[in-house]
Amino acid sequence: MTLKYSHILVALDGSKQAEWAFKKSVDIALRNHAVLNLVNVVYNRSFGMIEAYDRDHSKKAKIAAREILEKCKKEAEAAGVETVNTIIEYGVPKEKIPREIAERINADLIVCGATGLTGAERIIMGSISQSIVRNAKCDVLVVRTEEDVTSE
Repeated sequence: MTLKYSHILVALDGSKQAEWAFKKSVDIALRNHAVLNLVNVVYNRSFGMIEAYDRDHSKKAKIAAREILEKCKKEAEAAGVETVNTIIEYGVPKEKIPREIAERINADLIVCGATGLTGAERIIMGSISQSIVRNAKCDVLVVRTEEDVTSE
């Protein structure tokens, strides 16, 4: 077993917690000379109801995801990360990230925020970070913000 990471996956959803996870993942990628994979999974189970009112919802969600990932990609490259990939997929993040995406890219580390959802969404969907920890076949770093620590 090696103590060096070579393929890091960071889950990004635009939240403050994901931003902290991204910053830590950049530092880890630099120290390990690792590939950094920026991932956004657009949760599409609710699209049917939403698109009854807003036909362009999935297109808007993909555009927002692309903007988040491109901004982060530029920051990572400016910081010196040599290889940065962006991945946008549709599905259920807590299933897609640890079971499909991480395995497909041979991730040896997944970095995610401790929370990134509102309380109501967490009750309905369950904690994404908790599911990633449970289902990933590689190491997982769950990043907390100062606010997470003081609010518990």
